[in-house]
Amino acid sequence: MTTRSRARAIGTALLTVSASVALVACSGGGGTDDATPSASAAPVGKRVAQTCGELLPSGSLDVYGKTFTIDRDYEPEKGSPAARIAQQRGRVCHWTAADDASTTITLAVADLPEQSLTNLKDALYERGGSVPTYRVEGYFSLTDGIGRADAFADPYWITATSTLFTEPGGAQPVIDAVRGVVAPSASATPTGS
Repeated sequence: MTTRSRARAIGTALLTVSASVALVACSGGGGTDDATPSASAAPVGKRVAQTCGELLPSGSLDVYGKTFTIDRDYEPEKGSPAARIAQQRGRVCHWTAADDASTTITLAVADLPEQSLTNLKDALYERGGSVPTYRVEGYFSLTDGIGRADAFADPYWITATSTLFTEPGGAQPVIDAVRGVVAPSASATPTGS
């Protein structure tokens, strides 16, 4: 097994590996530095069994001071992290604020093999924006007013986007709730806190 520092050192080489190697980290294009995986011909992820309601339990979004409804007809934008997670048999969930249809929260969760997670982590590490408060390896970016949080509760990749996420803490309630469902042991308060 490769160490994290060695994996980061060879991150550039990993970017050149063909798509037949499951998932590889890549740039989202369009001038952004959006690190997301490219899907291979066949999904390598395991099906995420939890429903949107189980991943983000009722009341988890109350902190935003709005009433949200789930959009069951939502189709993620092609090439987005949510679309790539859907291709990997992950769960994609989308909520819209009742008082403002332009205010949305998109959550996507994938259960991926170790090498795929390593590739993603390395790409996000290179991009920067590490967030230690997510209690697992986590990253945050803000592009064109849309915040994106990524957290890795191995073997799960959790990603959430919203205009409500203007800084890492804005996404914290969503990340905490989902992490508590998929990796309860990572949700315990650290000793000495």
